[in-house]
Amino acid sequence: QVQLVESGGGLVQPGGSLRLSCAISVRFLSIYAMAWYRQAPGKQRELVAGISSGSGTSTDYADSVKGRFTISRDNAKNTVYLQMNSLKPEDAAVYYCNFYTNPPRDVWGQGTQVTVSS
Repeated sequence: QVQLVESGGGLVQPGGSLRLSCAISVRFLSIYAMAWYRQAPGKQRELVAGISSGSGTSTDYADSVKGRFTISRDNAKNTVYLQMNSLKPEDAAVYYCNFYTNPPRDVWGQGTQVTVSS
């Protein structure tokens, strides 16, 4: 059974930064494209960023986070990251990682809460 463990969330002021991590319990993470999703209260879960398999040379971002968020991966550590800069109140949500498939696999972790408030 695949396990996804997100961490790194917290409370940050507008304009601040956070780095999220996701540890994935699979063999050969490199063969999988991965992604970050988020869900704010009362809203549907949405795709935030995706990264291709292998070394992750190809990335995709939601328009709302382009230029502010960066997804990356370290296959040796079985970890995917999301660097979030210039955070806005509308970025507040629970953030999840998952495989970059459409639809996402039904293997969600507990997520990590991001709160953006002054």
